[in-house]
Amino acid sequence: MSDEPTLGELARRLAAVHADLKEDLGQVAGRLDGKVSSDVFELRLKALERDIAAAAARAAEIEAGQAERDRRRAADRRLVLTALVAPLLLLLLQVYVTTRGASA
Repeated sequence: MSDEPTLGELARRLAAVHADLKEDLGQVAGRLDGKVSSDVFELRLKALERDIAAAAARAAEIEAGQAERDRRRAADRRLVLTALVAPLLLLLLQVYVTTRGASA
C-alpha cells in the first residue's frame, strides 16, 4: 500500500493539474482575443481591394491626363514652328525675288 498515493496527495496533484489547465486556457483565450475574426478579415480585405482599385483608376486617370498634355505640347510646338518659320521663309523668298527682279 505504500506505492499508492494518499487522498491528500491526489487532491494536491488534481489541484495542480486544475491550476495548469486554468492557466493554459487563459493563455489560449488571450491568444484568441488577439486574433481577427474571419468576417472582419474579409471586410478589411474588401476595403483594401477597393482602395487598390481606386488608386489604380486614379493612376490611369493621371497617365491619361499626362498623355493629353504631351499631345497638346507637341501640337503647340508645331504651331510655333509654323507661325515663326513659315513667315520667315516667305520674307526671305520675297527679299530674294525682289533682289532678283531688281537686278534683271
